[in-house]
Amino acid sequence: MKCVYYLSPTLKSTQQISDDLHEIGVDDWFLHIVSKDESGLSKQKLHSSNYIETLDVIRDGLIGAACGLCAGIAGALITRIAQPFGPDVHWFAYLAIVFVWICFGAWVGGLVGIASENKKLAKFRNDIEAGKYLVLIYAKQHQEEKVHQMMASKHPEAELAAVDANFLNPFTELKMTV
Repeated sequence: MKCVYYLSPTLKSTQQISDDLHEIGVDDWFLHIVSKDESGLSKQKLHSSNYIETLDVIRDGLIGAACGLCAGIAGALITRIAQPFGPDVHWFAYLAIVFVWICFGAWVGGLVGIASENKKLAKFRNDIEAGKYLVLIYAKQHQEEKVHQMMASKHPEAELAAVDANFLNPFTELKMTV
């Protein structure tokens, strides 16, 4: 499944895109719109994007967990060498130290992610601030060509902005088309 990014110039065009995507079999679950006009999206009953798409919670949480893993291993090694609990500490205690640090790192990373914009959407910040609508279409492999054909034939005003080959991975780069 790929995520295809289209920039739509108006709310009316975005509504028509949504209707046309429904006609070719794209459910609301696979269609999200990023806009500064959230109330307009709500009035038109269009699915706006969620926090996972607009914020870097997942990406920064994973980075935090990786940092926590490193800190946990270092903490477990220091505990093993210094032996503050004596020489007969069970291996499970060291595993617990690493686990606690991983959880702490993920928590702190998630908090940082809540405060930061999704790196993939940052490329479209100027367009969104200018009033355009970023339409995210999660297309299954068999639907991808139909989506491109429909958009090209019915919505030439909307420009293909990017394709995310692996939308589940927050570390991949977008293939920009603009």
